[in-house]
Amino acid sequence: MIRLGLCCTFRDQPIEFFTTTTTAIGKMRRPDALAKLSRLCMSNADALLLALPFCADHGIGCFRVNSQILPLKTHPTCGYEVEELPDGDEIVRRFKTCGRFVKKHKLRTCFHPDQFVVLNSQKPAIVDSSIRELEYQAEVAEWIGADVINIHGGGAYGDKQKALADFARNLDRLSSRARKRLTVENDDKIFTPSDLLPICKATGVPLVYDVHHHRCNPDGLSVEQATKKAMATWDREPMFHISSPLDGWDGPKPERHHDFIDVNDFPDCWRRKTIAVEVEAKAKELAVEKLKAELSDCMK
Repeated sequence: MIRLGLCCTFRDQPIEFFTTTTTAIGKMRRPDALAKLSRLCMSNADALLLALPFCADHGIGCFRVNSQILPLKTHPTCGYEVEELPDGDEIVRRFKTCGRFVKKHKLRTCFHPDQFVVLNSQKPAIVDSSIRELEYQAEVAEWIGADVINIHGGGAYGDKQKALADFARNLDRLSSRARKRLTVENDDKIFTPSDLLPICKATGVPLVYDVHHHRCNPDGLSVEQATKKAMATWDREPMFHISSPLDGWDGPKPERHHDFIDVNDFPDCWRRKTIAVEVEAKAKELAVEKLKAELSDCMK
């Protein structure tokens, strides 16, 4: 069974997640800032309580939760603990209600932290902030039953092997709830599946195989080989990514994502597997529903 996933936001549905800026919060007295952040967190919990039933009702099996679901949570000056928020207990209760819905309807939730999360950075401060961000997302993941927090390998810094060793070493700084959810994804510029698979095998971190990235940044593996090897890194339902190039594979920037998925970009070797496939397309829920219908037609 293929479980298609929606990423973070909606195009047409009136379900919206909110954030704020450090500039806005920084101008406020701390009690007023916490009150505003509390309202935003509550609103985002309620939005998730709408997003999940939409997914369940439309055959969308996975939902990626926005990294700013708790806005500015780990910011060095504007950040906060949930316990500091005026409605902290109620916010947690509503997120845990989401978790019960996920479990009852056999959905899947996950996170994909922002690009500033770089576990192998050469700057200790960036590693520290990355770990804080992963720990925050692991806390929310625990509330909502999310089993994946997916990151990229980071930078190569002129020496891929050393960079990957740094990545592996910093895994030891994570709590068990963050570590057990962490996954790593091949990217379109630096780390290929072949680069990451040895680290995945050595550390037990599953590989989220992005077939679009692999086509942009190929190695010696075929899509079929990479799929098989990636699946072997998982101790639960594997998760992959699909997207199509905005201007076609012969365009100037094939790494840019299209609004929709060309069904021909969906690998044949995925079609009868039990996997989750996150649809990274700008048309959001429309793209997922279109791909779902086209895959169904192909398999008749």
